[in-house]
Parts: sequence; structure tokens; C-alpha cells
Amino acid sequence: MSNLLEYKDYMGTVEYSSSDNVLFGKVVGINGLVSYEGKSIEELQKDFEEAVDDYIEMCEEQGIEPQKTYKGTFNVRISPTLHRSLAICAASRGTTLNKAVEDAIRQYVN
Repeated sequence: MSNLLEYKDYMGTVEYSSSDNVLFGKVVGINGLVSYEGKSIEELQKDFEEAVDDYIEMCEEQGIEPQKTYKGTFNVRISPTLHRSLAICAASRGTTLNKAVEDAIRQYVN
């Protein structure tokens, strides 16, 4: 089960505001901020799709690359104890710290 909406290779979050009694979300992985809302899942999906279409059109008009480019590098902050444990574990398996982290993330994502 996923708490994400999907449309045209774009993903969007699903959240609920009890104070406003509305579902809402934002498109993730883009070069901008695009939000949407609805009173039902159907309305939320419809508004999400319209928001994505509008965003794509705006990007085309302004010559903007719509999706973020990911370089494959990022900083992760963990406790020194966990860092040490992972380094030891990687060394004991004959691999690098980067490879151990990549394997762990791959397992988590899948």
C-alpha cells in the first residue's frame, strides 16, 4: 500500500488536515512547489493530475526542466556509533562503506 499518487511519471504525497477537513499533497521530485487538494480521494487525484498538467505546460513555456536531476550523492547524518558499526561490518564483508549504504538503501526501497 502506498501513500503516494502517481500520474505521468510524477509522484505526489497524500496528507489530511483535520482542521480543514481536506486531503492535500505536493508533487515530489520537481524543480518547484506544486500542491493540490480535494475533499475525497477522487477529487484529490483529479486536482493532482490537473496540477501536474499545468506544471508541465508552465515548464515548457518557460524552458524549465520539470523533474529534479539527482546526482547520486547526498549527505547522511547518523550517530558515530552506527557509523563505526557500519564501517566494521562493511570491512568484514570486504566491501566499502558506500557500497554497504547503497545495499542497505536498495533493500529498504525494495
